[in-house]
Amino acid sequence: MRTTWSALLLPSLLAGVRGAAVKVPRTEYTRNPNYPLDVVDKLEEATMPKVEEWLSKKISAGANNNCTLENAVIRREWSDLPETERQEYVAAIKCLMKLPPKSDKERFPGAMSRYDDFVAYHMTHAMQLHDNFHLFGAHKYYVWLFEEALRNECGYTGYQPYMNYDRYSEDPLNSPLLNGNASSLGGNGEPDPAYKGIPQYGRTPNIIKTGGGGGCVTEGPFSDMVVNLGPTSMSTAPSTVKKNPRSDGTGANPRCLRRDVNRNAAMGATADRMFTLINDHPDMDGFYNTLLGTPAPKNDPYPWGIHTAGHYIAAVDPGGDPMTSPGDPLFYFHHTALDRLWWIWQMQDPENRLHSIPSGNMSMPMKRAVDPHDVMVDMEWLGPPIKLLETHDQLGGNGGAFCYIYV
Repeated sequence: MRTTWSALLLPSLLAGVRGAAVKVPRTEYTRNPNYPLDVVDKLEEATMPKVEEWLSKKISAGANNNCTLENAVIRREWSDLPETERQEYVAAIKCLMKLPPKSDKERFPGAMSRYDDFVAYHMTHAMQLHDNFHLFGAHKYYVWLFEEALRNECGYTGYQPYMNYDRYSEDPLNSPLLNGNASSLGGNGEPDPAYKGIPQYGRTPNIIKTGGGGGCVTEGPFSDMVVNLGPTSMSTAPSTVKKNPRSDGTGANPRCLRRDVNRNAAMGATADRMFTLINDHPDMDGFYNTLLGTPAPKNDPYPWGIHTAGHYIAAVDPGGDPMTSPGDPLFYFHHTALDRLWWIWQMQDPENRLHSIPSGNMSMPMKRAVDPHDVMVDMEWLGPPIKLLETHDQLGGNGGAFCYIYV
């Protein structure tokens, strides 16, 4: 199913490049016919004229860093990709898992690959990455660097896909993302009676109950994946997961990938919730707090907040550990989905929302009394430091290196 916007614009967009990147072959954009447009998809479509107007102003002011809608690249939903492109993405992930690490071996003796480099950064910078200044922008940069590694080091020709939670919420186990076939990200974990779910203190219900998994993944492309780093003291995995030889989780601890594909979590991120998040909160604090599920919703069977719901759609180990969560490839789909929601929210009123920063939230680390213009995002061994506010602009930010849209 193609929209009017896609019919008019997207064939030219798909020829776009980012900087000196290789051109994507011109191709006709199609959606998966099994998934009609939901209310957020329709809102995104209706927002594109605002995006065009905003970018036209930037171009007139010479502030677009050569990013235009004609050369912006496209990040697409996983199930909209042809199976061959899904398999190419999986192959690129597995390639990163075979490349040698660049992180400090003395500091991270458990980092065995370039893939682990990204886990190592997240686990040692998690508090900063999740404070009110960095949750959105720093993760945007982090995921973009991961995308760059896939493309430049492993020959991936696409861009980082996102997951539309709503498509999978009713039956994630049989979704194109987690059904365990060759073009998925793998399947469920084996049943583990020791795994009960994810406690949710201060909420009713106060636990995301297990979906029946929790053990090692035995189907799909990552059934043979070796997890190296973690767990840390923040892990929600059952006690059957062996401890790391280092107290901070940075030692070598080879083990299987564990998952619990969980409808109870996924139902907390349905399209109506995403639409309400974007449409009912013109202020950043309202958007931020609702995303995090604070204060806890009442009379709601799935009161987790979209941020938490997305993390636990399948996570156990390493994905269920807030420090090592990028150890499960599903992490990048979740944070790309959050980036999409943030972008749609920004583009409702870009003049006032582009550089908006939340004041804080008691469930997350808080940074205060700091001028955001002075804040840098330093990814150390992953990429060079850039200004925080550069991470807020995906159409010209980072000196024009950020130049992409979602469809």
